[in-house]
Amino acid sequence: MSTPIESVITVQEQGHVLLIGLNRPDKYNAMNLAAIDQLAQAYQLLEDSPNLRVGVLFAHGKHFSAGLDLAEVGAEVSRRGPAALSGNSTIDPYGIWGAKVSKPIVIALHGISFTVSIELALASDIVIAAEDTRFRQLEVGRGIIPFGGATIRATEQLGWGNAMRFLLTGEEFGAQEALRIGLVQEITPVGGDTQRAIEIAELIAQQAPLGVYGTLANARVVRESGQEAAIEHLRQILPGILESEDAAEGVKSFLERRDGNFTGT
Repeated sequence: MSTPIESVITVQEQGHVLLIGLNRPDKYNAMNLAAIDQLAQAYQLLEDSPNLRVGVLFAHGKHFSAGLDLAEVGAEVSRRGPAALSGNSTIDPYGIWGAKVSKPIVIALHGISFTVSIELALASDIVIAAEDTRFRQLEVGRGIIPFGGATIRATEQLGWGNAMRFLLTGEEFGAQEALRIGLVQEITPVGGDTQRAIEIAELIAQQAPLGVYGTLANARVVRESGQEAAIEHLRQILPGILESEDAAEGVKSFLERRDGNFTGT
């Protein structure tokens, strides 16, 4: 299924992978109200579709996103509060003001990747950036603060000093610095970020879905609630996974020296 190219967010199913594209290239993919709502709907589609196992978030055009289109979004945020970033979906792409999607997200960044771009990256599970990517969390220079998760996630994921450096100064930094502080996992040549993200997503999609979702969920519990909570969560989910058809298929495929044919059951 594909949406028309004129949509501000495009979606395309590619096997078990959902490709989600920001599509306002003439506006540097600035996130207006339509883009916010359609992005949330795309994440909801990924969440609700059994056939879809991994999402890839990328952008059409030369830049990922210049950030929020404040001229249009500002009034809505003032009216609804920061929950306006979730659109009308129960799934919040930022995983702050609504439920976080339970399936992996691989994000591909290039060109200008400011403010909400960084926050979408922090909310994703694997981040690929082209070598021309430009990062900047510039809210402090606009009289506001980040409200898509940067202040909440960056200190833990990137280290206090690294986070404070870009959060408090609003300075721009590049792909190599993003790699150094752990915001990015891999840098590609210009133009190669989306394809590399798709390759990684397809590799994830080949694995047993229950194993992938359980691994992701348990890792999130330890991050959000600590080791004891994660141990208890693991105790709860492990029996069902071990008794699944995919677990049996995993053993069978190992003995037969072939790749597993997993169904998510």
